[in-house]
Amino acid sequence: MRVLLQRVSGASVTVDGECVGDIDGGLLLLVGVEDADTDEDLDWIVRKVVAMRIFPDGDGKMNRSVIDTGGGVLVVSQFTLHASVRKGNRPSFIRAAAPDHARKLYEKSIEAFRMAGIPRVASGIFGADMKVQLLNDGPVTIWMDSKVRE
Repeated sequence: MRVLLQRVSGASVTVDGECVGDIDGGLLLLVGVEDADTDEDLDWIVRKVVAMRIFPDGDGKMNRSVIDTGGGVLVVSQFTLHASVRKGNRPSFIRAAAPDHARKLYEKSIEAFRMAGIPRVASGIFGADMKVQLLNDGPVTIWMDSKVRE
Protein backbone atom coordinates (compact mmCIF):
# COMPACT_ATOMS: atom_id res chain seq x y z
CA MET A 1 0.00 0.00 0.00
CA ARG A 2 1.35 3.39 -0.95
CA VAL A 3 0.37 6.69 0.58
CA LEU A 4 1.41 10.18 -0.35
CA LEU A 5 0.77 12.16 2.83
CA GLN A 6 0.50 15.94 2.73
CA ARG A 7 0.10 18.22 5.71
CA VAL A 8 -2.57 20.72 4.72
CA SER A 9 -4.24 23.86 6.01
CA GLY A 10 -7.30 22.70 4.10
CA ALA A 11 -8.26 20.24 1.38
CA SER A 12 -11.33 19.15 -0.54
CA VAL A 13 -12.37 16.72 -3.24
CA THR A 14 -15.05 17.45 -5.81
CA VAL A 15 -16.91 15.03 -8.10
CA ASP A 16 -19.15 16.33 -10.89
CA GLY A 17 -18.98 19.84 -9.45
CA GLU A 18 -20.08 18.75 -5.95
CA CYS A 19 -17.81 18.73 -2.90
CA VAL A 20 -17.89 15.18 -1.53
CA GLY A 21 -15.24 15.54 1.17
CA ASP A 22 -13.28 18.29 2.87
CA ILE A 23 -11.19 19.09 5.93
CA ASP A 24 -10.10 22.39 7.40
CA GLY A 25 -6.64 21.23 8.41
CA GLY A 26 -4.77 18.00 8.92
CA LEU A 27 -3.66 15.44 6.36
CA LEU A 28 -4.52 14.74 2.75
CA LEU A 29 -3.78 11.08 2.00
CA LEU A 30 -3.53 9.86 -1.58
CA VAL A 31 -3.86 6.07 -1.27
CA GLY A 32 -2.80 3.45 -3.79
CA VAL A 33 -3.46 -0.27 -3.31
CA GLU A 34 -1.68 -3.16 -5.03
CA ASP A 35 -2.85 -6.76 -5.34
CA ALA A 36 -0.37 -8.00 -2.72
CA ASP A 37 -1.68 -5.61 -0.05
CA THR A 38 -3.40 -7.05 3.00
CA ASP A 39 -4.98 -5.85 6.23
CA GLU A 40 -1.48 -5.95 7.73
CA ASP A 41 -0.31 -3.32 5.22
CA LEU A 42 -3.34 -1.19 6.04
CA ASP A 43 -2.76 -1.50 9.79
CA TRP A 44 0.89 -0.45 9.42
CA ILE A 45 -0.05 2.60 7.32
CA VAL A 46 -2.77 3.73 9.73
CA ARG A 47 -0.54 3.34 12.79
CA LYS A 48 2.27 5.32 11.13
CA VAL A 49 0.03 8.09 9.79
CA VAL A 50 -1.84 8.83 13.02
CA ALA A 51 1.35 8.83 15.11
CA MET A 52 3.60 10.72 12.68
CA ARG A 53 4.91 13.85 14.37
CA ILE A 54 4.82 16.39 11.54
CA PHE A 55 2.83 19.23 13.10
CA PRO A 56 4.59 22.06 14.93
CA ASP A 57 4.68 22.31 18.70
CA GLY A 58 4.88 25.56 20.65
CA ASP A 59 8.52 25.97 19.63
CA GLY A 60 7.79 25.43 15.94
CA LYS A 61 9.39 21.95 15.86
CA MET A 62 7.62 19.08 14.14
CA ASN A 63 6.66 17.28 17.32
CA ARG A 64 2.88 16.75 17.20
CA SER A 65 0.70 14.21 15.40
CA VAL A 66 -2.63 14.72 13.67
CA ILE A 67 -4.22 13.14 16.76
CA ASP A 68 -2.46 15.68 19.00
CA THR A 69 -3.71 18.60 16.91
CA GLY A 70 -7.27 17.35 16.44
CA GLY A 71 -6.82 17.65 12.68
CA GLY A 72 -8.80 15.84 10.03
CA VAL A 73 -7.85 13.32 7.38
CA LEU A 74 -9.04 13.41 3.76
CA VAL A 75 -8.53 10.01 2.08
CA VAL A 76 -8.47 9.89 -1.73
CA SER A 77 -7.95 6.71 -3.78
CA GLN A 78 -5.21 7.01 -6.38
CA PHE A 79 -4.14 3.92 -8.30
CA THR A 80 -1.56 5.99 -10.21
CA LEU A 81 0.74 5.80 -7.16
CA HIS A 82 1.64 2.35 -8.49
CA ALA A 83 2.69 3.64 -11.90
CA SER A 84 5.79 2.12 -13.43
CA VAL A 85 7.72 4.34 -15.82
CA ARG A 86 10.60 1.96 -16.60
CA LYS A 87 9.74 1.52 -20.27
CA GLY A 88 8.70 4.20 -22.71
CA ASN A 89 6.70 7.27 -21.85
CA ARG A 90 3.34 5.76 -21.03
CA PRO A 91 3.05 4.61 -17.40
CA SER A 92 2.08 1.04 -16.68
CA PHE A 93 -0.34 0.39 -13.82
CA ILE A 94 0.08 -3.38 -13.76
CA ARG A 95 0.93 -3.35 -10.02
CA ALA A 96 -2.22 -1.47 -9.08
CA ALA A 97 -4.83 -3.70 -7.48
CA ALA A 98 -7.93 -4.88 -9.27
CA PRO A 99 -10.85 -2.57 -8.43
CA ASP A 100 -12.64 -4.98 -6.07
CA HIS A 101 -9.56 -5.51 -3.90
CA ALA A 102 -8.54 -1.84 -4.00
CA ARG A 103 -12.04 -0.64 -3.08
CA LYS A 104 -12.18 -3.04 -0.13
CA LEU A 105 -8.90 -1.82 1.39
CA TYR A 106 -9.64 1.83 0.56
CA GLU A 107 -13.00 1.67 2.36
CA LYS A 108 -11.39 -0.18 5.27
CA SER A 109 -8.79 2.60 5.50
CA ILE A 110 -11.49 5.25 5.93
CA GLU A 111 -13.03 3.30 8.79
CA ALA A 112 -9.61 2.53 10.30
CA PHE A 113 -8.77 6.24 10.55
CA ARG A 114 -12.11 6.86 12.27
CA MET A 115 -11.44 4.03 14.71
CA ALA A 116 -7.94 5.44 15.37
CA GLY A 117 -9.51 8.57 16.82
CA ILE A 118 -9.28 11.06 13.98
CA PRO A 119 -12.13 13.53 14.70
CA ARG A 120 -12.96 14.27 11.05
CA VAL A 121 -12.38 11.69 8.32
CA ALA A 122 -13.52 12.65 4.84
CA SER A 123 -13.01 10.88 1.54
CA GLY A 124 -13.32 10.98 -2.17
CA ILE A 125 -15.36 8.50 -4.21
CA PHE A 126 -13.52 5.37 -5.28
CA GLY A 127 -13.06 5.20 -9.05
CA ALA A 128 -14.57 8.63 -9.72
CA ASP A 129 -12.97 11.45 -11.71
CA MET A 130 -12.06 13.64 -8.76
CA LYS A 131 -10.76 17.18 -8.51
CA VAL A 132 -8.59 17.59 -5.42
CA GLN A 133 -7.76 20.99 -4.01
CA LEU A 134 -5.32 21.55 -1.18
CA LEU A 135 -3.31 24.18 0.56
CA ASN A 136 -0.09 22.34 1.40
CA ASP A 137 1.19 23.48 4.79
CA GLY A 138 4.95 23.76 5.08
CA PRO A 139 5.04 22.19 2.56
CA VAL A 140 5.24 18.81 4.23
CA THR A 141 4.87 15.86 1.85
CA ILE A 142 5.87 12.31 2.80
CA TRP A 143 5.90 9.12 0.73
CA MET A 144 5.03 5.86 2.50
CA ASP A 145 5.08 2.33 1.15
CA SER A 146 4.04 -0.59 3.36
CA LYS A 147 6.31 -2.90 1.34
CA VAL A 148 9.36 -0.62 1.85
CA ARG A 149 9.17 0.37 5.51
CA GLU A 150 11.89 2.99 5.71
